[in-house]
Amino acid sequence: MTRLLSHTVDPADAGKRLDALLAERGLYPSRSAAARAVEEGAVYVNGAVVAKRHVVTAGAMIVYQAPETPVFGPVVGQPIDLDIRFEDEHLIVLSKQAGLVCHPSVDHADGTLVNALIHHCGAEHLCNVQGEDDRLGIVHRLDRDTTGLMLAAKDDATGYALMADIRDRAVDRRYLALVHGSIAHDTGMIDAPIARAASDRTRMAVRDVPSAREAVTTFRVLERFACGPRDNGYTLVDCKLFTGRTHQIRVHMEYAKHPLAGDPAYTAHAPKDPAADLGLCRQFLHSFRLSFTHPATGEELCFFDALPPDLQEVLDELAPRSEGRTAAGDEVLGARCDRS
Repeated sequence: MTRLLSHTVDPADAGKRLDALLAERGLYPSRSAAARAVEEGAVYVNGAVVAKRHVVTAGAMIVYQAPETPVFGPVVGQPIDLDIRFEDEHLIVLSKQAGLVCHPSVDHADGTLVNALIHHCGAEHLCNVQGEDDRLGIVHRLDRDTTGLMLAAKDDATGYALMADIRDRAVDRRYLALVHGSIAHDTGMIDAPIARAASDRTRMAVRDVPSAREAVTTFRVLERFACGPRDNGYTLVDCKLFTGRTHQIRVHMEYAKHPLAGDPAYTAHAPKDPAADLGLCRQFLHSFRLSFTHPATGEELCFFDALPPDLQEVLDELAPRSEGRTAAGDEVLGARCDRS
């Protein structure tokens, strides 16, 4: 649940950025939390949604959504399995399992990736570039039920460098996604801004509102599967993120009328028959390739991650319906994906 509260800008605060003011006045626990709230359309100035860099004026009325969150104690380490693919004194590359939330929230006070990282490294050996103790080590996130490769940083210098590289599109993040329907073209780009959905604050949507943020996804078709009696066929795609918005691939593929198989939230254009989700209990989305320049050593690093068993079983079941792989499919699906 959320509460709507208000704050009138004091003359002494005139000229400040909105996100800075929200944090300084204690309306949000940190500037990064305030910035996220503004970007998600949870803050209004004189009745309008504005950007986080908006400069406030004396007497302006700020209305903001304050989550009714319980007060948690310090985030502690917990012995949660981590599938680590690379580690040195600066960073970790890991393969996240399904069901693991990246950081504590109202619905998940513990049992998160942050708890696991603290147990593995110690809180003092994780970056705090998000400005919040419940996000130690985090430089980017994967949805709870999205699997695959992601980065964690051990020191602030590495954390800031990785976040800058992600922002500057210097980190190559690729995802395997199985979507409903047959995509006609072998390649495509979806350039559509994303904001919090108007009718359901737990969902994101492509929207033309001031709070919407640039979002760009490109994709390559790898393999198409013929229609069955309860579905309209499927397409396996390789998606590349150029931005990192919440639920970006899931939102963009729904917007393109090719929602992900098994996705419980983004179903506007999915077949109504439950069998069309192929028995999946989560969205078919896996971070299979991650390449970047190591901020400290300058080394070019590239990692591949094979599909987990539940997703691979779906592809195996669809194999008799394959209409053939594309050239990109031969390239990607023939690549060495080492989970050892």
